[in-house]
Amino acid sequence: MLYGQTVYENPVKVALREGRPVIGLTMSIPSPDVAVQAATLGFDFLWVEMEHSPITLESLHNIVLATRGLNIVPFARVPVNELWTAKRVLDAGVLGVIFPFVSTPELAKQAVDACKYPPYGKRGMGGGLAQLRWPAPEGYNDFADRNVMVIIIIEQKQAVERIDEIVAVPGIDVVFIGPTDLSYSYGYRGKQDAPELKAAIAKVVAAARKRNIPVGRTLSIPDAAEMIKQGFTFFQGGSELSYMAAGAQAAIKAVGKTPPDLKSRPLY
Repeated sequence: MLYGQTVYENPVKVALREGRPVIGLTMSIPSPDVAVQAATLGFDFLWVEMEHSPITLESLHNIVLATRGLNIVPFARVPVNELWTAKRVLDAGVLGVIFPFVSTPELAKQAVDACKYPPYGKRGMGGGLAQLRWPAPEGYNDFADRNVMVIIIIEQKQAVERIDEIVAVPGIDVVFIGPTDLSYSYGYRGKQDAPELKAAIAKVVAAARKRNIPVGRTLSIPDAAEMIKQGFTFFQGGSELSYMAAGAQAAIKAVGKTPPDLKSRPLY
């Protein structure tokens, strides 16, 4: 957001509403420099990983500050679906919260409540960075309720079984499928080609699209066109480390060297 600008619409919400795909960089390293670089590379949003990485709330503050005024939207995946975890990352200035393991309509409503001010939800008022940096503090609440995104992750068999109830909860902006955890929930331990798993994913996509809710998943570059054809428009891209590995392998090959097989490397 530009200084002094009070009329703003989350560009990720706009793109999804118009049916355009969006992609985010997964941040697993607490580095503002990585966040700024991601903005210059064309990513639409940052998926700041706070469930599976050492990124702290203080690091998140620095990431949000570093990307102010840049063309990228910060989101955070919280470790648990609780009001207090969402409140803290929202007060840090993110414009979306990614909630793991949303397996019931009650948990879906809890996620929405955490992101909306009363009477639409239960988000509490506070003097966090989000409000302090907003150029018109008296309008922050309405701005946040319009622009903060609620992204729920479907990654359990129970969630698939209750998906029609889950997507009926008002206020969900994206239904994101976690295919790896979902495969474990079905007993396939990471394998993605089981017909039962494919049917479960198709069921989730159909239920969300029936409610006009955008659907997301982790991006597989070779399968991107097919994923878009299936109805996915919100993509979690790779992490800075995975892109570093891909670039390093290309450079090593370019000088005639054979890069190490990353699948057979030692644990330590």
